[in-house]
Amino acid sequence: MSILITGAGGYVGQELAAGLLATTPASTTVTITDVVEPTVPESATQYANRLTCVRADLTSTKEVDELINASQPYETVYILHGIMSSGSEANFELGIKVNLDSTRYILDRLRVTMPGVKVVFTSSLAVYGLAPPGFIIDETNFPPVPSSSYGSQKLIIETLVTDYSRRGFLDGRSVRLPTVTVRAGKPTQAASSFASDIIREPFHGKKAILPVAKETEMWICSPHTIIKNLIHARTVPKEAFGESRSVNLPGLKVSVQEMLDALEEIGGKERRALVEEKYDAATDKIVQSWTPQFSTDRAFKLGFHADISMTENIKQFASKFV
Repeated sequence: MSILITGAGGYVGQELAAGLLATTPASTTVTITDVVEPTVPESATQYANRLTCVRADLTSTKEVDELINASQPYETVYILHGIMSSGSEANFELGIKVNLDSTRYILDRLRVTMPGVKVVFTSSLAVYGLAPPGFIIDETNFPPVPSSSYGSQKLIIETLVTDYSRRGFLDGRSVRLPTVTVRAGKPTQAASSFASDIIREPFHGKKAILPVAKETEMWICSPHTIIKNLIHARTVPKEAFGESRSVNLPGLKVSVQEMLDALEEIGGKERRALVEEKYDAATDKIVQSWTPQFSTDRAFKLGFHADISMTENIKQFASKFV
């Protein structure tokens, strides 16, 4: 069995590769690719002989053709690569090129070279615009109408994944991720990057900028649970999805104030003092367009896992600094 992960130079891709190698049979191989050649995840060095790291520009059809070909079939392909929310909003053409055009070409290349292959596409809560106050979204009661270019690009690919699956071209599943917090590594181009920054950077003894009001509520999920659910996504029987191949993954609704309180509880007042409030209108506009309230009943019926608490999430992150 062989698995491909695109966008695997990032934190989630690295953790997913490590998780797959640890939970699949010893005969399973994993190929990870990104525009800069990904490294072997630190937590997966013992599986290095089962891992192939490939540099590939996925906006190049030639390089995609070399990566995806009938001589090397994959059992599952995880599509994680993309230009994040703030980056897509700042550079429309680049967002279209990476998030939409390259992903569509990958889907078409897969359906031609290995029809029926399982595809897990990481979408986002950004496919939804802002719901009325107190309204709880499930997959049936509120239409996805994005308020950002990033969300629009994700939704278009979701539609293709469902249609290609309906036609039998692929066996797709689009998992809508909450904001992943706390991400290790460096800040990203995501408008939500601050949600990790305000926890991660203080534990490194560095200042972090909070660009939105502390009353802001967000739909988040710990890396621990995201990886468990991404691994689970490939095991869900295709018949279980019904007409739509999209699913809102479980998460937690928390306010920024609650994040800061948990930071202080676990990290102390000194670390809390490293968070500086500095309002940024562009970031706030994007973040405020994301609804923080979701019903995940469908996700639980499909066997996805509930998230841990914010406190436990930060404790897991902080354990690396003990």
